[in-house]
Amino acid sequence: MTASTKVNLRKTFFGNAEHVIASHGGMSASLFRYETGIEAVRLKNERGYLVILPFMGQMIWDAVFDGVDLTMENMFSMPRPANVIVETYGCFAFHSGLLTNGCPGPTDTHPLHGEMPCAEMDSAAIEFGHDDGAFMAISGTREYVMGFGAHYMARPRVVLRPDATLFDIQMNVENLSGAAMDLMYMCHVNFAFCDGAQIIQPAGFTPTDTIVRTEVPAHVPRNPDYDAFLETLAQNPAAMETLDEPHRYDPEQVFYIRNAKTDAHGNTACMMRRVEGDAFHIAYNTNDFPKTVRWILANQDQKVAAFALPSTCEPEGFNAEKAKGHVISLRSGESRHFSVRLGYMTQAESDTAEQAIRSL
Repeated sequence: MTASTKVNLRKTFFGNAEHVIASHGGMSASLFRYETGIEAVRLKNERGYLVILPFMGQMIWDAVFDGVDLTMENMFSMPRPANVIVETYGCFAFHSGLLTNGCPGPTDTHPLHGEMPCAEMDSAAIEFGHDDGAFMAISGTREYVMGFGAHYMARPRVVLRPDATLFDIQMNVENLSGAAMDLMYMCHVNFAFCDGAQIIQPAGFTPTDTIVRTEVPAHVPRNPDYDAFLETLAQNPAAMETLDEPHRYDPEQVFYIRNAKTDAHGNTACMMRRVEGDAFHIAYNTNDFPKTVRWILANQDQKVAAFALPSTCEPEGFNAEKAKGHVISLRSGESRHFSVRLGYMTQAESDTAEQAIRSL
């Protein structure tokens, strides 16, 4: 049973000087505003912190635990006001979707990764209390309503616990319309690219289990060397199991992980072990997220190893995913809940987690 207290946030609570607004169980939530005007909450425990943008899609801007920065290298020193995600692409994680998703194809009209990543939230709150133990969370609501179109309520939430380096990203979507609505959702987590890191996955590095994307979207520049490497990866995806050739990920590479093994309840996990022995880890349920996408990019401006993006669809745009049968139809009044546990693991924790993945 959960017992919790909620503090509703107002934009007037945020100033240039960071200040603590709530503390609970060895954790704290502090508020500040970036020079760009974007409000932020630092959710902190004994091991590290998350910086969450409560009124901007509730994206997670920064994630640092045990002194290790989990976030992609990028060109943005701070979040910027944006309507589409590429205008502020420096965050650790964002909610991709919800009506449309992925890179728009030639016949699509939707923005990159849909309407939710930078959406202005209607409300935001800090929650703290006990369920299985103490927790602090940032939550919020966003009602999307369009005349002659979709009407839904999105309820994102990020949960942190004491002395933990793993945390939860959650999303609940409720169809408020009298008609069915399309739903496409990806938990888009932009982990840092770590030279020499090894990807551990519950699927083979084979052409049937790790599929390289060969239908490259228009924004990705092509050249003969890149095309030749695509063919190499298509035949031997094990070439990217270890990230020891960063120049091979400029331009980006995208993979679809299929036939992932799970436990009896559909739970699965992926991880990326750094050369230091520790790791980044992500776990989710494949009944909620039937697709796993991998995105790797390393150039002079951006470096990211999104080694496992849990998703309801692949990122080829609405029309392509609709044709593949990957778009969910949410009935009037129906809700879907998504939850991902992710973060940092020490070397000892990583040894155990790797064994668990390999034993699936």
